[in-house]
Amino acid sequence: MTEPTFTLFGERKLDSPFVLTAFVALKEKRVPFTFRALDLARGEQREPDFVARSLTSRVPTLSAGDFSLSESVAIVEYLDELLPAPAHPPLLPESREERARARQVLGWLRSDLPALRNERPTSSIFFDHVSTPLSDAARVDAEKLVSIATALLGGRAQLFTTWSIADLDLALALMRLVANGDTVPAPLRLHAEAQWRRPSVAAWVARARPAVSEAWQE
Repeated sequence: MTEPTFTLFGERKLDSPFVLTAFVALKEKRVPFTFRALDLARGEQREPDFVARSLTSRVPTLSAGDFSLSESVAIVEYLDELLPAPAHPPLLPESREERARARQVLGWLRSDLPALRNERPTSSIFFDHVSTPLSDAARVDAEKLVSIATALLGGRAQLFTTWSIADLDLALALMRLVANGDTVPAPLRLHAEAQWRRPSVAAWVARARPAVSEAWQE
C-alpha cells in the first residue's frame, strides 16, 4: 500500500504538548512529513480551509492524503494502525495490558494535575522558566505526579518492555518540574532527561522558536 503524504499542523510557538506528541509520533514512524505552523493569536486556526480539515479548529491536525484528523491521542492510534510494526516502529506497546496502561497514562496526563499545568505551563519549559514557588494545590499535583510516575516506572528506564509514546508524555509532565528547578527524585529526572535526548524529541526541542516578546504578541 502506498503511504499517504503527511502534513502536521501545529502552532508557531512550538510549546503545545499535544503537537509535540503528534510530531514525535511521526518522527518515530520514520515517515517524511511537512510541518505547518499556524499563528493561533491571529486566528489562522479559524480559517475555512483549516476548519474543513480539523473539524474542531484545533491543533495538532494531521493531514494524510485525503484524510485529516485532530487530537493527539487519536493521531497516535491512527498512525500505529496505518503504519504497523515491524515495518514501522510501534508507538504503543504490543501486549494488550501494556497498551491499555499506556492509554491510561495518556488520558490521565491530559485530564489531571490542573494546578501544576497552570503554574508550570509547557511554555515555561521552552521559554522563560518560572521562579515562583508552587502553590499548595500545585504542590499536591506535583507530589501526585511523582508518586504515580515512581510506581509506573518501578525503577526501570522506561514504562514498558519497549519504548512508548507514553514515555514522552510522562517525561513532558516531569519536565514541568525539572525545567523550573523544582525538586524531582533522581530516577524520574533521569527518565525525563533521557526522553529529551531521544532523537525524535530532540528534533522538536531544537526547532527555532520566536522570541518571547514576539511569541506572546497579540
